[in-house]
Amino acid sequence: MTAFRPGDHVVACLSGFCGSCAQCLSGHPNVCVGGAVARGESAPPRLSKKGQGIPSFAGIGSYAERMLLHENSVVKIDDDVPLDRAALVGCGVLTGVGAALRSAGLEAGQTVAVFGCGGVGLSIVQGARIGGARQIIALDQFDSKLEMARRVGATHAVNTSNDEPVKAVRSLTGGAGVDHAFEAVGNATLVRQAIESLAIRGTATIVGVLPPDAKIEFPWMAIRPECRVQTSRMGGNRFRIDIPRYLDFYRQGRLLLDEMVTRRGRLDDINEAFRAMKAGEVARTVLTFD
Repeated sequence: MTAFRPGDHVVACLSGFCGSCAQCLSGHPNVCVGGAVARGESAPPRLSKKGQGIPSFAGIGSYAERMLLHENSVVKIDDDVPLDRAALVGCGVLTGVGAALRSAGLEAGQTVAVFGCGGVGLSIVQGARIGGARQIIALDQFDSKLEMARRVGATHAVNTSNDEPVKAVRSLTGGAGVDHAFEAVGNATLVRQAIESLAIRGTATIVGVLPPDAKIEFPWMAIRPECRVQTSRMGGNRFRIDIPRYLDFYRQGRLLLDEMVTRRGRLDDINEAFRAMKAGEVARTVLTFD
């Protein structure tokens, strides 16, 4: 190991990179195909209990008191950044802010719709605000999440339990639709709605992870002249650059992390944290070890 020293503050990211494959060398380490950060099936496991190997989810396994990671899965951060805030940036914030600022190619003054306002969706809202979007429409079925979206930068909020999403977006944009629509849940219905909300030459960016066998269908006319439909993996990140940069945004007051923490708990509370997430009760729960 050469990049780190004992006592360094770091953030782990599942976009571990090999640094030598075609994707890494072309500036896209988030889609690395080298696999250097993962151990082979025949290699000793990183973690074990009573002689039984314990797999690390996504090569990270962060729900543990100790982690053994490849150095290309972590980035050093400044010591003055609170770790319970920095923890948000390794996945959801990196994905959402990056989807707006990197994947979508958002330009200042454009219009945006965000379908789903959980942790990733709220981060897309923030990325759009930081990028200078003039209109940011947040859509969700929970009023609590819509209120949070307004606090972090949404200019308009639509409760999809009460209003038809596509009609609402077109009404708020004078019939034109939006320049950028983001799907942040991983739901085929929301993907279609995002596509149908596009303006001419608009871009729909699918950020959520759909089931492997999911099928997406939409009318031909939904992709109005020169529209694009694309996916974004982890916000198109170069996390060794992006995570310190986004934490600078936090220190400058431009990226709101404190406001995204809905609840706190200890590692023993993990099952309750997942239950609350699935029930739509929280944006982010932070678990600590103290």
